[in-house]
Amino acid sequence: MKKAIQDYYPENFSHCYGCGKNNPDGHHLKSYLDSEEVVARFTPAAKYTGGVPNHVYGGMVASLLDCHGAASAAGFTYRAQNREPGDDGAPIRFVTASLKVDYLRPTPIGVELLLTGKLRSLEGRKVWVDLSLAADGVTCAKGEMLAILVRE
Repeated sequence: MKKAIQDYYPENFSHCYGCGKNNPDGHHLKSYLDSEEVVARFTPAAKYTGGVPNHVYGGMVASLLDCHGAASAAGFTYRAQNREPGDDGAPIRFVTASLKVDYLRPTPIGVELLLTGKLRSLEGRKVWVDLSLAADGVTCAKGEMLAILVRE
């Protein structure tokens, strides 16, 4: 099975609550470069309910978009450099400089969510990513992220 972008993060950058493989209490979000976009799937448990019964609280939606956006930026940068995650080069890892989320409709609990990231622009250490989160084919949230490459 293909490894996720997050599986290649350096050990000292793998403790994130949303996507860190070294965080035993985290969500362990996994994002995969798939042609022109980066995709992830996640099913939120009932404990992440928000103000609307049986729906995800907004902070969880933002958290998923945040982690997926940073992984998307890494995936697009690997591709732009004609590299593969886990190769002999320096690991590529991003942090969020800006995240804008538009909540379009409540996101249901217990349904597999599809997150997508599409490259808008890559300029030096800055990557702009357009994000979306959908449930059962219906877009629940959209986001825009500016991610910054972490220097070694």
